[in-house]
Amino acid sequence: MERALTIFLAGAECPFTCSFCDLWRWTIDGPTPPGALTKQLAHVLESFDSGASPPNRLKLYNASNFFDRRAVPLQDAASIAAMSESFTGVTVESHASTIGALTLEFARQIRGRLETAIGLETIHPTAMAHLNKRLDLARFDKAARFLSDNDIDLRVFVLLGAPYVPVDESVEWAVRTVEYAAERGASVVSIIPVRGGNGEMERLASLGHFTPSTLSQLEGALDRCLRFAPTVVTADLWDAERLATCVECSSTRVQRLRRINVTGHAEPPIACTMCGGG
Repeated sequence: MERALTIFLAGAECPFTCSFCDLWRWTIDGPTPPGALTKQLAHVLESFDSGASPPNRLKLYNASNFFDRRAVPLQDAASIAAMSESFTGVTVESHASTIGALTLEFARQIRGRLETAIGLETIHPTAMAHLNKRLDLARFDKAARFLSDNDIDLRVFVLLGAPYVPVDESVEWAVRTVEYAAERGASVVSIIPVRGGNGEMERLASLGHFTPSTLSQLEGALDRCLRFAPTVVTADLWDAERLATCVECSSTRVQRLRRINVTGHAEPPIACTMCGGG
């Protein structure tokens, strides 16, 4: 177990306009100004009260790609490395195509261990081609091998309910994608239900290409993925209550998922007299 301090940094917009993404709403026009990210990071670190149990890991998410110098200027990367010296692990996120020399350089600059998060999203061939992510499995595999060869940890994001995946196959393809990531060395995989709200998801829904995930689907996907140990698989519970269809048991079921995220141990499903537990 480890405690993590997660910081969302505002910078340049990601050049990959993935159909499911809404992170562009928290970015700026144009390149990230040098010094902007380090100023934000310093502000959080100075004001953060770690208490009796200081966090072990620093997670830095900038709604773009950490190894894109338009998003993270070179001098900022070096400063961020120095500012993270008290953490035993540092997590950043970047598109598979940006993994390379800059990744290795940053890994050597930080005192702790680097973990790089990559969005694999789905291995469903039709959906993958329609996400506008400009990612194929060969490119993902190359990035995963590079990280493994250089002793850098791999965290992977997998979508539940990706557009163009038939709704009755949603859980199956999420599980297959998690398995694919685990087989390629992912130490952690997070299952993220696709959410509406960015406009494009609503357009795809009107065309019959997207159906929002349910809490039951998220439960089913996580329960089936616990067998992929030692890879740690978790369910992303951001706004999980929005996925619920039953007011009677939704809170209890979300708490169950939260416990499984922490322990990695399977639990019996929640029984509900109102909805039948489904």
